[in-house]
Amino acid sequence: MPRTAAPSVVPTPTTSRRRTSASVVLRSVLEHGPVARSTISRLTGLSPASVTDYCARFSELGLIRESDEPRRPQGVGRPHVPLDLDDSRFVVGGVHVAVPYTTVALLNLRGRVVDRRELRHDGTDGADPSAVLARAADGLAALLDRSPRLRALGVGFAAGGWVDRDSGTVVEHPLLGWREVPVREVLGAATGLPVHVDGHARALVNAERLFGRARGGRSVLHLFVGNVVDAAFATHDEVLHGPRSQAGAIAHLPVPGGTEPCPCGRTGCLQVELSERTLCARARRAGVTDGTNPMHVVAAAAAGDPEAAGLLVERAAAIGRATRLLLDVLNPETVVVTEVGVMHREDCLAALREGVGDARAASVMPTSFPDSVLAVAGGSVALDVLYRDPLAASPEAI
Repeated sequence: MPRTAAPSVVPTPTTSRRRTSASVVLRSVLEHGPVARSTISRLTGLSPASVTDYCARFSELGLIRESDEPRRPQGVGRPHVPLDLDDSRFVVGGVHVAVPYTTVALLNLRGRVVDRRELRHDGTDGADPSAVLARAADGLAALLDRSPRLRALGVGFAAGGWVDRDSGTVVEHPLLGWREVPVREVLGAATGLPVHVDGHARALVNAERLFGRARGGRSVLHLFVGNVVDAAFATHDEVLHGPRSQAGAIAHLPVPGGTEPCPCGRTGCLQVELSERTLCARARRAGVTDGTNPMHVVAAAAAGDPEAAGLLVERAAAIGRATRLLLDVLNPETVVVTEVGVMHREDCLAALREGVGDARAASVMPTSFPDSVLAVAGGSVALDVLYRDPLAASPEAI
């Protein structure tokens, strides 16, 4: 895989405006395509000449194409040729590192998963960061070898814990035992591709804004409840990162009435109360399952086990109460929750909304990507960069 990193350029006001204009044009094609240039001009407020210029550039880059079927406008006039994304040529790689396994995937320009694999953290090296990232690079290469007609524009990496986007580093992931892991540097050297790094809650809030049900929303809160519990908040097309990307760290918020001991020394912290590890531990004590896979609890509930269903509904209600606290602080227009019960069961979604309260229940929804959430998280880190600065995908890079 050839290296495609571009030299660093300090943006000027002119280049920043051009980058923003290019972004809104390509996102208009994503959201409305097939779409006429005149419609893009109306939607974006850019002049027809500017829209034509950007679309010509995107066509040269291979990001968009003309639709096969010209459309005749209402009234008098020549037929126009709509534009649409060209999702047949380019993909981004996605890497998501969870506690038990790594997901590697290829996503097209619409954020759809083209191919993926799960690589378990087994063997003598377990979750050692060097081994995990080496396996991820090999896994991406294998996926690309299976689709030789596709070319990768870059790689997105996502994980829970404290992930610093600017430095490309996993600063701390206690459950994996990772500290100060230079993911961008290591994965970039192994793949030969530009690598973009972010926390998975922020990655998924970007995915919802670009490709999911929160598209077009003015403010979105995303709550991720897995082995790691964290949050992300986006407003006016910007995701809050904070100094060194520490925004959204909610693992140690106190849960009233919580009983689980936390490694921090306190009892009832949000992550230990709601994590998948706690769910599975409670399921083992109840005789529901003897493993550590939360989907086994979901499967038991689907098979009619009332203990399993009760555990999932109870957890969803607690998540709803935690979400209500975040709503009081941030007041988002839309709330998206990624959690196994809420993704797969209506009773869990109902319990979540009841915990939030009737006044805001309608604004709360499950993830738009229930069957591919981790793959989408990784790939969306790179896709967000592409849609923010599409002209950086130069012919040399491609």
